Amino acid sequence: MKRDFIPLLLVPGIIIAALPLVGSSESWATLTLAGLAMGLMIFVMASGLTLTFGLMDVLNFGHGAFIAIGAFVTASVMAGLAPWLKADSLWLNLAAIGPAMLAAMAVSGGLGLAFERAIVRPVYGQHLKQILVTTGGLIVAEQLIKVVWGPDQITLARPTALRGAFLLGEIAIEKYRIFAVVIGLAVFAALSVTLNRTRIGLLIRAGVENGEMVEALGYRIRRLFVGVFAVGSALAGLGGAMWGIYQETVTATIGAQVAVLVFIVIIIGGLGSVGGCFIGALLVGLTANYVGFLAPKVALGSNILLMAIILLWRPQGLYPVARR
Repeated sequence: MKRDFIPLLLVPGIIIAALPLVGSSESWATLTLAGLAMGLMIFVMASGLTLTFGLMDVLNFGHGAFIAIGAFVTASVMAGLAPWLKADSLWLNLAAIGPAMLAAMAVSGGLGLAFERAIVRPVYGQHLKQILVTTGGLIVAEQLIKVVWGPDQITLARPTALRGAFLLGEIAIEKYRIFAVVIGLAVFAALSVTLNRTRIGLLIRAGVENGEMVEALGYRIRRLFVGVFAVGSALAGLGGAMWGIYQETVTATIGAQVAVLVFIVIIIGGLGSVGGCFIGALLVGLTANYVGFLAPKVALGSNILLMAIILLWRPQGLYPVARR
């Protein structure tokens, strides 16, 4: 099968094209690194949604609820480990932030299972009803968050070791963005290996193509798909944790606010494509940073314009997988 490499050139292309526009090589390097880090944080959140649609044919507009829950769970756990976060030790800081992110994934994944059973399962194959009920689920979840954590925003301070930036000459590299890049690349590698190199990934992809045949071979494809939904929700929780620490504040609407970027990313990448989602997220992060620097008033609409341009070129996205 012929491999399409053209979309892979978009990321280096936009990076190179931005250099003469920005002018200063130091500012360009700083913006590029910041954009890549932002893109990878968005990818972690969007990867879960592209999995649930590409493999389960579910339009989950309640995905933002798991992002918000992940952020709030992280804030609660980190508040209990405040002495470790304030310590001037990278290892103590990681010992605090690691359990916080794992807790965010566990809670979001568990609630994802309940969400799938109570809200999504009755409307499988009915896209309009999926949009309506999952949007309603998002609204209810936001209100429940206010009941549990209160209506006010919560401060989520970064660990001491992840504050500030490294200076390479005139180039500033924020420490937390390096951390976000490492996590984002690890998630992408794990998803790619699981879907393409493992037995579970083979069964999931086979179930998408012909679920009846997989079940006839003795495998319970429904359990696999429910597991995929839980993993997608857990990734949303991890992304919410990363985004909350990045913003340093958490509100009940944090998921709905980021959901716009998440949907732009999966549309650009192609519904159901993890690789396309990865490229789309990097394009969105880079575009937001470059345009925000060059023309701040246009920044809010820059990613919508990017999506429109991509869809005019490739109406199904960069690497579409879902054929529905």
